[in-house]
Amino acid sequence: MSVLNSWIGRGSDTVTQAPDKVGLGTTRRPVIGLALGGGAARGLAHIGMLRTLIAHGIRPNVVVGTSIGAVIGGAYAAGHLDKLEEWARGLHPRNIFGYLDIRLNGSGLIGGTKLAAELESSIGQTLIEDLPIKFATVATEVRTGHEIWLTHGRMVDAMRASYALPGIFSPVLVGDRWLVDGALVNPVPVSAARAFGAEIVIAGNVSSDVFAHGTTVYAHGQSVVAPEPEPEPEAPRRGLRRLFSAERTMKREFFGSAARPGISSIMVDAFNIMQDRITRARLAGDPPDLLISPRVGQIGWFDFHRADELIAHGARAAERAIDSIQEAIHILAPPGTTEAAAAPVEKAE
Repeated sequence: MSVLNSWIGRGSDTVTQAPDKVGLGTTRRPVIGLALGGGAARGLAHIGMLRTLIAHGIRPNVVVGTSIGAVIGGAYAAGHLDKLEEWARGLHPRNIFGYLDIRLNGSGLIGGTKLAAELESSIGQTLIEDLPIKFATVATEVRTGHEIWLTHGRMVDAMRASYALPGIFSPVLVGDRWLVDGALVNPVPVSAARAFGAEIVIAGNVSSDVFAHGTTVYAHGQSVVAPEPEPEPEAPRRGLRRLFSAERTMKREFFGSAARPGISSIMVDAFNIMQDRITRARLAGDPPDLLISPRVGQIGWFDFHRADELIAHGARAAERAIDSIQEAIHILAPPGTTEAAAAPVEKAE
């Protein structure tokens, strides 16, 4: 698997470490990196994690995100976390469906233009290279499987490419490459955060308790396949009632029901299983220094209307890790320099 990194060769963008004088000696600031993983709605827990870190004076200097992690991390890097949190807390099931511009003639069930317009209204034409800290999103190139680190260009394009779940969202053309969800290759991008200079990497994984200890189930099932339930007949409808009935039918086919999973449920569950296995392998080979794992596995990928609950889960998980994070900072910065260690480090011009 190859990695294409557009920061290679740009020596002017290396992180500078301004020495801080303490007594007769000098210390330098450890570079704190944040790697935020994918998980659709569950990723809203990253907001609570960031809020807790900031409240304790821990401000990441390097932020790398995959999928929803790219969106939350990008909002923080651009200074728009407040606006994103306000929008997320105001979501309800009906207005969530309004963002899903479903189409049947493209390369994904959802075009994604409505959601992109919402992001653009918040972030605008902001370029990644203009941010005060290092930021990157992770995406996957269609056909080649290359892991792409997007470090230049419009933030909205980089975010869209990183969360373009195959089959659900249409691929995004960035430059001359068609890109889809980065969770296919790097669900929690610890390696990217290290590559961009982070000395302490804090990772947020919102999929740690989804499948627990996956195993093999032997000799399970029936010899006779149960018939599929027949759809309930509906009375003919006219006018506006007919329009709303079509909307309900589309929603039922997309999300499914208690009796039968929908298109999105099957695709998301399959992707979820794959992401879980890849995450375990990647974190085993390159573990973060600190791992924050909110217990949000029982919340669905499209349950964005549960933002309050998800943010609270993230805040509690980060609070439990604060002592370990502060200890790691003290290892690289002697006692008395914690505040300096937590201060933002800007890119050199």
